[in-house]
Amino acid sequence: MNKKELIDSIAQKTGVKKVEAEKVLSAYEATILETLKKGERVTIVGFGTFTVSERKERKGRNPKTGAEMVIPAKKMPKFLVGKSFKESF
Repeated sequence: MNKKELIDSIAQKTGVKKVEAEKVLSAYEATILETLKKGERVTIVGFGTFTVSERKERKGRNPKTGAEMVIPAKKMPKFLVGKSFKESF
């Protein structure tokens, strides 16, 4: 399912117009991103938790040349599945 199909499904299930469903989905995405950028977590009980984890600087190898290189530290988004979501499968 892509974003357009998700918007169509939300509009159909809620009875709102597709334009409104798209605005809500965009606001949902933006709110999660803003919160994660602040270093905070977003928890949706039963669904899951969005967090940011930090990866340390580490050594790696260039797969093409085999030369050793340093992979810089960076922050990565992470999603932990909630209990209800996990049990639904």
